[in-house]
Amino acid sequence: MLKFIPKLSDMGKDSDRANAINSIQKRLLGKKLSYKEVFTLMKEIGQEKLSSVLTTYFVAASFREGFSPQELFYFTKAMVETGTKLHFKGIVADKHSTGGVAGTRTTMIIVPIIAEAGFTIPKTSSRSITSPAGTADVMEVLAPVTFTVGQIEKIIAKTGGCIVWGGHLGIAPADDVIINIEEELSFESFDKIIVSIMAKKVAVSTNHLVLDIPVGTTMKIRHFEEAEKIASKFKQLGKKFGVKIVTDVNQSLEPAGYGVGPALEALDVLYVLEQKKERSLALEAKALRLTGKLLDICFKDAKINKNGEEEAKKILYDGGALKKFREIIKAQGGNDHVSSEKFKLLARARRHVIKSNKSGKIKKINNYNLNMIAKLLGAPGDKFAGVYLNKKIDNKVEKSEPLMEFYSKDPYKLKEAEVTLLSFPIYEIEN
Repeated sequence: MLKFIPKLSDMGKDSDRANAINSIQKRLLGKKLSYKEVFTLMKEIGQEKLSSVLTTYFVAASFREGFSPQELFYFTKAMVETGTKLHFKGIVADKHSTGGVAGTRTTMIIVPIIAEAGFTIPKTSSRSITSPAGTADVMEVLAPVTFTVGQIEKIIAKTGGCIVWGGHLGIAPADDVIINIEEELSFESFDKIIVSIMAKKVAVSTNHLVLDIPVGTTMKIRHFEEAEKIASKFKQLGKKFGVKIVTDVNQSLEPAGYGVGPALEALDVLYVLEQKKERSLALEAKALRLTGKLLDICFKDAKINKNGEEEAKKILYDGGALKKFREIIKAQGGNDHVSSEKFKLLARARRHVIKSNKSGKIKKINNYNLNMIAKLLGAPGDKFAGVYLNKKIDNKVEKSEPLMEFYSKDPYKLKEAEVTLLSFPIYEIEN
C-alpha cells in the first residue's frame, strides 16, 4: 500500500501544518476527511503555509477522486470560514458561468439590469485563469476593479451593483492559491469548480444565483449528461447554504460576442447596452435569458408579480441598463461618459486582417484555438490584444473576404499568431 512520509523539514513544529499534510496523505490514499481536517487544510493553504508541491499533491488527488456530497459541503464551508466575508441584507443576486467559451461577456450586461430592477448584486469577478480575459480584466478597461471591502460596500450602497476583482479581498483565499496551481497544470476538476463558485457566492451573501453551464465539444463541459449532474450538485449544495439556484444548461458552439480579449469584449458589452446595430444579438439574447431567470426567482421571493425576461428587456431597451452601468463605472472611478464610439478611438493596438483562403460556409469555430491565439497576441496582459470575429457559424464567406482581425501592440506577436493559425485554425469552412 502507498505510504507517503513527508520530510521532517516539511513537518516543522506547527501542528496545524502537520495536520494539513496528514490530510493530504489521506486524500492521496482516497480517504475521506472530517470538517476539522478540511478546515485546517484550507486555512493552511489559504495562508500559504504549505509549499506549492504539497498543495499540488492535494489538487491532483482531488482531481482524481472528486468529492462526496458531504465533502463538497465541508470544502465550501471551510473556504468561506477561512476568508473574508461581505455582508448584505435582503435579496442578494449573482450570476456565474462554469466557463470554457471565450467572448461571452454576459455578466457586464446582467449586473446593471439586476441593479436597475432594484436588487443588490455585488459581483466579485476573477481575472483570467486559462482564458484571454476574465470579467475583471474586461471591466478594468472601463473602470478600476480593485477595492477594499469597505469601498465595495459604499459602491453597493450608492448603485446597488458592482463589478470588481475579488482576488485580493481574501474571499475564499485557499481557492485562489489552488487556482494558481490549476493554471500551471491546465486543468480544473468539476467538483472543484462547484466548490470554488459556491464558496465565493456564500462569502458575499448571495442568496439568489443564476448559473450558466455552457456545453460543447470545446467547452469545459462537453456532454449534457455531465452538465445536468453538475447542475444537480450545485442545487443540492445551494440548499445547504440557503442559496436559491436556477441553472441554464445550454449548447455553446461559438462565442456569443464577436470580440475575444479585454477591450474587444468591453466593446461588445457597450454595443449591447447602447443598442447599436453592430451589437451581437446572440450575446444580447443570452444575457436577457440569464437575467430573466435570475429576476424570476428574485421577484418570486420579493412577491413582485412580473415576468423576469420581459422586465429585463424593458430595462435594456429603455436605456435603464446603460444608465445604471455608467453609474457603476462612475462609482468605481471610471469615466461614466464612455461610449462605444469614443472607446474605439482608445485602441492603440496594431491590427492585422486575416482573410479567408477559400469560399464556403463556416461549419465550426474551435474555441481552444481561439483562446490560444488570443493569448499569443498578448491578452489579457495587453488589454487591447485579441481576436475579433467577422464571421460566425453558418455565415457564408468569399475567398479573400475578411474573416477575422488580430490585435496586438507587438508586431512580432501578430506574426506569431498568423503562423500559429496555419496549424491551429479557428474556423472550419466547408465548400
